[in-house]
Amino acid sequence: MLMTEKETTSTIELEPQLKKEEKNVNGKKLTIGLAGNYPDTEETRFLLTPEGCGLLTSSGTKIMMENGAATDISFPDSAYTEFGVDIVSREEALKADVVLSYLPLRADDVRKMKEGAALFTMMDESLFDKDVIKALLEKRITAGCLDNMLSFNDEPVFANIVDEIDGRASIIYAQEFLSYVGGGKGVLLAGVAGLNPCEVLVIGDGTAAYSAAKAAMAAGAYVTLMNNDISALQTARQYCGDSLNTVAIHPRVLYNKVKGADVILIGECTRPFEFPKNLSIAIKDTVYVMNFNETKPSLSVPRTVAMALSNVLVNFFGDTIIKGGIDGLVGGTPGVQVGIVTYKGKLVDKLVASYLNLPSVDIKVMLAATN
Repeated sequence: MLMTEKETTSTIELEPQLKKEEKNVNGKKLTIGLAGNYPDTEETRFLLTPEGCGLLTSSGTKIMMENGAATDISFPDSAYTEFGVDIVSREEALKADVVLSYLPLRADDVRKMKEGAALFTMMDESLFDKDVIKALLEKRITAGCLDNMLSFNDEPVFANIVDEIDGRASIIYAQEFLSYVGGGKGVLLAGVAGLNPCEVLVIGDGTAAYSAAKAAMAAGAYVTLMNNDISALQTARQYCGDSLNTVAIHPRVLYNKVKGADVILIGECTRPFEFPKNLSIAIKDTVYVMNFNETKPSLSVPRTVAMALSNVLVNFFGDTIIKGGIDGLVGGTPGVQVGIVTYKGKLVDKLVASYLNLPSVDIKVMLAATN
């Protein structure tokens, strides 16, 4: 069959190009500033990957990242520029409409932010610093803790992600400690033919404890999870499977479990519980003990943290644009409101206010007054 000239000159695009869709907030492009971790801390985690930034920049959002900010997750600045991110100084990144920092900014950095801007971080004890709160109020910053916020189905999605990574990574810590390379006696968590597996004791409730138990089971260990609430133990078995050994905390039973454990992981129980100090005499000399309140294993896998959190943040900022900006997001999303610490020059977090002996305002009352 003969082909016409028009047919012979047609081309086929092998990879369709993404159409850049401009989405503005109140007629202006939303700008996000990515601040790096403070060098004098042990923090390594970060909130956005290059790919996550690419999804945001492709929809018209402008992102400015502090130079070298993603070094801790092994991404060079060039990986971000490929996805449309501007590499700038820290001072310029802090001037964005929305600033992202894994840990809360210090007071001097808060004062460099644009008045009326927004700051989103993860909850940390540094937010209980009066100078930091004072700076946030002076600059009328809307500051929120992502891990205190709830999704549409009332799940603390940001907190759950980090807790799950902490739980899973804790087993990596434990295996390394028990190995010869880590200075241990050179044993494997899993048993082999003719040998019993190591015994892992997890004390606590919640995502971190459940994820640690599940990861230890997957590694082949014999796992017991203890808690002081039976309904929580039932939930743990549903999460981890019937192979999980669930036991209520009882002094004698706890003593026996501690005595035989090769790994002990301690988290928050459903009801107040403090690990008895006198049980230290029952612990093996070679046991690995870790408290989730004191150690954050996710610090060793910060790229995984960034990849997981990026998926949620892309949707988070998509909702921000749809709702007309940060004010619209906060005003129309109850799950976001519970994570807000300061809003338009007012302290709205009752826990922080109580700790610092400062007055607080109910954010729902503030929002109702403006509507």
